[in-house]
Amino acid sequence: MDEHPRAHPRSTPRSRGSVTVTAAEKAQAREVSLRRIGRLFAPHRRPLAVVVAIIVASSIVGLASPFLLRAVIDTALPGQDLRLLILLTSGMVAVAALTSVLGVLQTWISTRIGQEVMHGLRTTVFAHLQRQSLTFFTRTRTGEVTSRITNDIGGMQNVVTSTATSIAANLTTAIATMVAMAALSWRLSLVSLVVLPPSVYLARKVAGMRRAITARQQRELADLTVTIEESLSISGVQLSKTMGTGPALVERFTESSARLVDLELRSQLAGRWRMAAMSVMFAAVPAVIYLGAGLPVTAGTMTIGTLIAFTALQGALFRPLMGLMSVGVSIVASLALFARIFEYLDLAVEVDDPAHPVDIDPARLAGHLRFEDVSFTYPGGEVPALDGVSLDVPAGTTLALVGSTGSGKSTLGALAARLHDPGAGRVTLDGIDLRDLRLTDLAALVGVVSQETYLLHASVRDNLRYAKPDATDAELEDAARAAQIHDLITSLPEGYDTLVGSRGHRFSGGEKQRIAIARTLLRNPRVLVLDEATSALDTHTERAVQAAFEELARGRTIIAIAHRLSTVREADRIAVLERGRVVESGTHESLLAAEGRYAALAA
Repeated sequence: MDEHPRAHPRSTPRSRGSVTVTAAEKAQAREVSLRRIGRLFAPHRRPLAVVVAIIVASSIVGLASPFLLRAVIDTALPGQDLRLLILLTSGMVAVAALTSVLGVLQTWISTRIGQEVMHGLRTTVFAHLQRQSLTFFTRTRTGEVTSRITNDIGGMQNVVTSTATSIAANLTTAIATMVAMAALSWRLSLVSLVVLPPSVYLARKVAGMRRAITARQQRELADLTVTIEESLSISGVQLSKTMGTGPALVERFTESSARLVDLELRSQLAGRWRMAAMSVMFAAVPAVIYLGAGLPVTAGTMTIGTLIAFTALQGALFRPLMGLMSVGVSIVASLALFARIFEYLDLAVEVDDPAHPVDIDPARLAGHLRFEDVSFTYPGGEVPALDGVSLDVPAGTTLALVGSTGSGKSTLGALAARLHDPGAGRVTLDGIDLRDLRLTDLAALVGVVSQETYLLHASVRDNLRYAKPDATDAELEDAARAAQIHDLITSLPEGYDTLVGSRGHRFSGGEKQRIAIARTLLRNPRVLVLDEATSALDTHTERAVQAAFEELARGRTIIAIAHRLSTVREADRIAVLERGRVVESGTHESLLAAEGRYAALAA
């Protein structure tokens, strides 16, 4: 296209050497609520309830082990009661086996829930981005989008998969263990819990550090992904080879990768000394308990079995407490990832289906297109791309749009396909505002062939069927013949099964355009927007395609955008655009006779 949306400048630029956090990103990360994250699990309430029930059962069963141990030490061994000893030790083995089986079942259900949540999040983000207008994609790096869907959501996997069950398991185990400890000795329980306040404080500090580092890691990953996509695509490789920028790109990639190494080290070591100090405190508690049990004041107040059972429970308590703190650190750190994903989910859809669409039968629409006092300004732009344009294109006629680069021709064509919505005025098809039509209905009515052809990395057949998945081979060949590309395709060793290569680089520019033309014609749209559709064709092929277009234009409305006036001579009407306004309109002959802007372009 001859004009493109003006990109928004970012509020605060990011340097390549260091990752700078913008004020908006900081604010957004703070606004991510745990309630919103929790809503992701709402459709899985029943399996989550089953998991919680399994966890509770496992925790209760597991608590039997210390009491069995106390009975072994205090009763069975001193009394040399073999029968009781066998029963108690068998019970200990049975408890371990049952908790292991419950653990496997819990892991299977919780992992399935987590993966379904991840699947739902990925598909929701992808579907929402599909609904975004072209403006979003012109101001957003492709690698940034890719990184958020893959790296950011992938980074959430452990948190999403195991967080809910980890919290439930550790919390249940901790509560049950504290109850059992209190039943054995409430005094020793108070000694054990004295380390909790400093532990919670240290865990909060570590979580804050991890969250900041995680946000920087994901932004650096996004930059790395952008570098890969820009540099290792066919177009990027061609550019780097012709410009000799390969070494500079390698250096840029190396620096970015090195920053990731540094951030990963910092993430792993963040708060490690604090956590080590916490572990020392936890290890000191049993020592204090043993010391207290041996003091003259407390000597003889409890049995050895009670002391051993209590210290076993105390060790079992600190494990879930540490687990809860670790989960808390992971959740806080993951808020940076959720903030980046929710940022995309919160994007407003600029061009969307209407709340109350007009029901139509596409086969019955004639294709009468009207632009009624249409104005449009690209986001961030100051000068309107279109300013008060009014044009009438009766069904079955051809309107040619000509003018200098940046005059608004491609923008007008984009509005006809509703790639953008006008800021003022309206575009109608058979009297229906395009904004009142479903996007799928409009796509069936309006086809676009532009000078910037895009082919999928698939076979020719698959590229054509992208427009009409249920098309027969005969329909594919008819469309290819109309676009003057069938003979070339059949001359290839694999014919229609020939792989076109990345972005169609297996074919020349003109061949790619003819495949794109065939793909659009396969849908048989009522209205065709041809945006420099023959610009990459040689003169001979251009004449052949133009002849095909003349045959196909019968009963079809055509908007032809062209720089070369030779391609629009036979149009029913020619509109000359200048700075977003229609300055002249008429037939080729009448405009030449007027000796105005069109005549100057034709000279």
